Amino acid sequence: MFLLVLTDDELEKLIKAGEIVRRVLDYASSYVKPGLNVLDVCERLENMIIDLGGLPAFPCNVSINSIAAHYTSPPNDSAIIPQNSLVKVDVGAHVDGYIADAAITLSFNPDYDVMVDAVKAALNRAISMIRPGIKVSQISRSIEEVIRGYGFKPISNLCGHLLRRYILHGGKSIPNISGNYPWIVEEGDVFAIEPFATDGGGRVVEGSSTYIFSFVRNRAKGRFERKLLSFIRSHFRSLPFCTRWFKGFFNIDSVVDVLDRLNKNGSIYGYPVLKEVKGGLVAQAEHSVIVTGDGALVTTLGGRLN
Repeated sequence: MFLLVLTDDELEKLIKAGEIVRRVLDYASSYVKPGLNVLDVCERLENMIIDLGGLPAFPCNVSINSIAAHYTSPPNDSAIIPQNSLVKVDVGAHVDGYIADAAITLSFNPDYDVMVDAVKAALNRAISMIRPGIKVSQISRSIEEVIRGYGFKPISNLCGHLLRRYILHGGKSIPNISGNYPWIVEEGDVFAIEPFATDGGGRVVEGSSTYIFSFVRNRAKGRFERKLLSFIRSHFRSLPFCTRWFKGFFNIDSVVDVLDRLNKNGSIYGYPVLKEVKGGLVAQAEHSVIVTGDGALVTTLGGRLN
């Protein structure tokens, strides 16, 4: 189980980040319910990450029903978690840039429970296969087989991903559908594995709203743009951030306008809200794992596999 490719310090920070995420999602599983304001949920879970000694690795995502990912509350969001809904709660924490990323799906309608079971089973199957030398294509094939075995479709254009220091998507992916992928799992790799299932068309499309961004390059033209980009680089580095995180530092209305310009000129990258192509329901399950010499250490499960 010992890792020569990670230092004790790196391993300690990865495990601490995972424990923070585990505790936040344990809390979310009993706290989140219909009738709550989505903004309150996002801010409470992000503040909990900070209280536990980490920092958010990205804005808390609360994606409801056919929204698959990338929904975090904008400032003054009035959205409420509806009755009979299927709610994905996706959180990430980092400790000195070392990231843990995990998600749960909460079903508030018994008819949706089987879809939640499908993604949990697919995730557990994938984690059980993790070992140095295994091909990603083998893991992806198993994820698809499990989800289809439950009568649903995997989302073809959403993937698990390698986690690197201060980098949420680190180069290797773990797709949720079969394919001839080039990646090999190696000892010391840190992955977020996240099966998505749907009763819809099996892929996501971009919506018209974007609330999450990350820094790309400095192409600022005006003084305020330069000031905002400097703030982004110093506070978030290359990790994703959202518009409401500027509250208390800048005028939010001004920030929204400038972020739109910076997104258009390539200074930052926007992550549009992702919706199921046919409006189908979407469920997600996710854990972060460290690849060890003999398997996987699940950091967001206290180092265990259930």
